[in-house]
Amino acid sequence: MATDAGTVPPAAAADPTPTPVRHSQNLTRRASLTAVASVLDYVVKAGVSLVITPILVGGLGRSLYGMWEMLGRLIGYMAATDGRPTEALRLVISQQQAADPQANRRAIGAALAVWVIMLPLVALVGGVLAWVAPALTHAPVEDAAAVRLTCLLLVVSFMFTGIAAIPESTLRGMNLGYKRMGLQAGLSIIVGALAVWAVKAGFGLPGMGASQIVRAVITGAVFWLLVRKYIPWFHVAKPTRESVKALFGMSVWLSVGDLMAKLLLASDVLVLGWIISPAAVTTYVLTSYAARTGTGVFVFTAGAAMPGLGGVLGRKQFVSAVKIRHELRLLTWLFTTVIGATILAWNHSFLHLWVGSKNYAGPWVDLLIVCVAVQTAFIRCDSYIIDAALRPRLRVLVGAAAAVTTILACIVLTRAFGLTGLCAGVVLGRLVQTIAYPLIAQRMLRASAGPVMTGLLDLLRPAVAMTGLFALAAFAGERNGAVGWPLWALGVTVTAAVALILAYTFGLPSEARRTTVARVRAVFRTAHV
Repeated sequence: MATDAGTVPPAAAADPTPTPVRHSQNLTRRASLTAVASVLDYVVKAGVSLVITPILVGGLGRSLYGMWEMLGRLIGYMAATDGRPTEALRLVISQQQAADPQANRRAIGAALAVWVIMLPLVALVGGVLAWVAPALTHAPVEDAAAVRLTCLLLVVSFMFTGIAAIPESTLRGMNLGYKRMGLQAGLSIIVGALAVWAVKAGFGLPGMGASQIVRAVITGAVFWLLVRKYIPWFHVAKPTRESVKALFGMSVWLSVGDLMAKLLLASDVLVLGWIISPAAVTTYVLTSYAARTGTGVFVFTAGAAMPGLGGVLGRKQFVSAVKIRHELRLLTWLFTTVIGATILAWNHSFLHLWVGSKNYAGPWVDLLIVCVAVQTAFIRCDSYIIDAALRPRLRVLVGAAAAVTTILACIVLTRAFGLTGLCAGVVLGRLVQTIAYPLIAQRMLRASAGPVMTGLLDLLRPAVAMTGLFALAAFAGERNGAVGWPLWALGVTVTAAVALILAYTFGLPSEARRTTVARVRAVFRTAHV
């Protein structure tokens, strides 16, 4: 794990114009509120999933539920076909902010133009995926039609999501993502209820696919109302040929990068279902539920800071950007250490209470899943920074190499060792990103790469602390047993608190502890400004 958790940020070029204190506080406040909104939405979404997953598994059966998970991963691969114009739009607006409203309007028009241009390709790829979906998921003959229809419905949902994301990307690019607070949480509850109703009513997989279309349509309408209220200049202007070409060029790299990310993050499920069975996918997905949820909380929280960082990079304030990256990686290490230890201590008990111990994949798989989550968090941390600099090319090339390595490792090791081999293959394949991304991020911030190697002792301390806590938690996790949800909840709370104290005390040098406390205080202070 390459992390500068304990190092002092390296020297960088001096900021050409110092950031005013008030402006810095405003950035921190917006980022903090956006993070709160993101976490709230994600926690509610995870809570809804927690409630409905046992119902869906029971109603569909382990095999059909595994197919549903595989179909979701297949549709994720379509991200490269729409050009990702909304993601490019978010990055462009985050650098320009409101400096040139007319340029932002043309960027919105360019994003719409790219979406329309790519629509035929989306339809073609979606149709092919729907046709081959039964074969890829090993669906029985009697379920083949339902699987194809479900895949088609998910393709339609993907199309609607692309157009609905334009107002959302504008809001996030302006660092106003917190304005949606609570609305997406409500949408998650509605969609979850629709999915349960569809299964209970006997509509099966197609009913669940239709619920995703409803989600996309409602989400687009909600964000359209929000952006019209909070961004007065929001409008669609006719883009110039140059603006469409520039946004399309960035979108191509972002879409390829997103495809690489999907290959890295979703291929595990497809490889497992293809080599072993869809039922094995269900066991793997349920065992990794807690780790995926924890990673998701981090991703949404860290992503909330990126529009502010984009503005800092847009003003070429590299000293501030280096400091932000350093603090983000400190918090990433602390978060993943605490969450990972808590999962290892209580995941077995959680699955026993939630869906039954038969869906627990075992301690070694559990440990490797947590390692994958830690690895993913640090990879995402630096990938956000690279994208905020509007330089995704190197990230995409490294991601492509990592995707090829990961898929090959997963296929070979899964055939040899089953679930354990699959997880080991993911960890080994992503080492390419784990090593390369920090170096690329430092290059983007115009910081010397030297301290990554010279701070070996500073890297060793957090690594040893994390390893020790994970070992203790894994040992305890196979020996404790929660007799009910209240005892389990108490155990999780106590474990997380103890892990936080131990990680903070023994894993971080004194300077890193002061930096972490200062950032947390700033977040709480500015959140009340």
